[in-house]
Amino acid sequence: MDKTKHSAFAYQAVYRYLVELIEAGPVDVERKLPSLRQLAKRLGVSVSTTKYAYALLEDEGRIYAKPKFGYFTRLLPAPLLIEGSPCLLDLVFANARQPGVLAMSSDAPAMLLSLENPLLMLERELTRQHSRSLAPLYLPFGEPELRAALAERYTQSADRYWQADHVFVGSDLHSVLDAALSALDLTGTVALVESPCSWAILRQLQAAKIRVIEVPLNAHGRFDLVALKGLLMQVPIRLAVLSSTVNIPQGGVMPAQDKQHICRWLAQRDIWLFENDTYGELYFEPQPARYRDFADPRKLLVFSTFDKVIGSEAPYGYVLCHGQGSPLQREFLKRGFRLSPIRQRAIAKLFTSKRIDAHLKALRALLLERMTAMKTLLDDAQWPAAVPHGGASFWLKAPSSVDMRQVFERLLAQRIVIAPGELFSQQGAWQQHLRLSYTLDWSKNIAQAVQQLAQAVRQSP
Repeated sequence: MDKTKHSAFAYQAVYRYLVELIEAGPVDVERKLPSLRQLAKRLGVSVSTTKYAYALLEDEGRIYAKPKFGYFTRLLPAPLLIEGSPCLLDLVFANARQPGVLAMSSDAPAMLLSLENPLLMLERELTRQHSRSLAPLYLPFGEPELRAALAERYTQSADRYWQADHVFVGSDLHSVLDAALSALDLTGTVALVESPCSWAILRQLQAAKIRVIEVPLNAHGRFDLVALKGLLMQVPIRLAVLSSTVNIPQGGVMPAQDKQHICRWLAQRDIWLFENDTYGELYFEPQPARYRDFADPRKLLVFSTFDKVIGSEAPYGYVLCHGQGSPLQREFLKRGFRLSPIRQRAIAKLFTSKRIDAHLKALRALLLERMTAMKTLLDDAQWPAAVPHGGASFWLKAPSSVDMRQVFERLLAQRIVIAPGELFSQQGAWQQHLRLSYTLDWSKNIAQAVQQLAQAVRQSP
């Protein structure tokens, strides 16, 4: 280990060493770890460095100290396989958060590269500059600076523009979608979604008692347009929820001409288009066309969040919608969101300073790099995989017919969590698929995990 060149960050290397040391051993047996002095001598660092690394692991609950005896690993909790539990999604979430588990089901692109530190620095700077007492405790539709910054970013031309009054900011994606569905009187209606579809969207529509019609995407990310047109003519659909650029989680791209046809048919039937822009900026070159480039602005609502790009310190969701200011204002007033004004202004600064653009360029490059690395690992495992056009994951089909829930349980016993394809459908579709993220902790042995995944699939009936 280099004692001088990177001494300021030596604790990170010690931390990684300890994590690998812990994970290399059995998880069901308590083990004594090297003493502070033993580890410092072994790795050629100071005792204070090893002490700090141990403190981090202790804070995470992975180890504990016995006075006069040293540090010991904690017995990790058993995988949460609740007998008879019908909710696979809850099992995925619960287990992915356990210590020592590799969550290959991750949905957090910003974990590769976040803007959290710049955001918090801006927040501290703004706090020093502005007295909180001079501003209202909260503004129910979002801070004016943030609403204006989003309106400017989404404006494309003199024909397709947004104003701050068209933007509404809420505490998270769930909250703003709930408010929008209520404001537009869409609760209890019929919605069309692309399939596979984000489980967050499916749960939101289910909570609003909306009947969901799933339209499958083919391997290239396209609908059967003839079948779709017939469906729109036959069923009283009030709402369509579609990905703006790359289809998430499938990873394909709907051609611009197809999007143009779909938007025209939706307009003819007076159907609301909810454009999911959550991953809208996370495409690989070239930039795909968006539905909002062709949609009727009077029946268009765009929704997104900040956390996929900035990180978990920016959890807020937002919607943009023309001509429905009054009902949206009423719904947001009813909810009384109390969001940090300073945090919102700091996010606005990231946009107005163009810091977000440089970050997105770097994040897209890193996602492409990680995607390419994962594709190589899948090729080594002899698993054919369509290359996604963006996003943060592969949409994989098992090479042979398998019980993917059994694969999930087999991998969970090895402390690996996957996201089976059935999570992305209310109607039980995609049983032979899974979403495999490449926004992972790449300091871990991902190659081995991919081989374990492939083996679990081969061994399942």
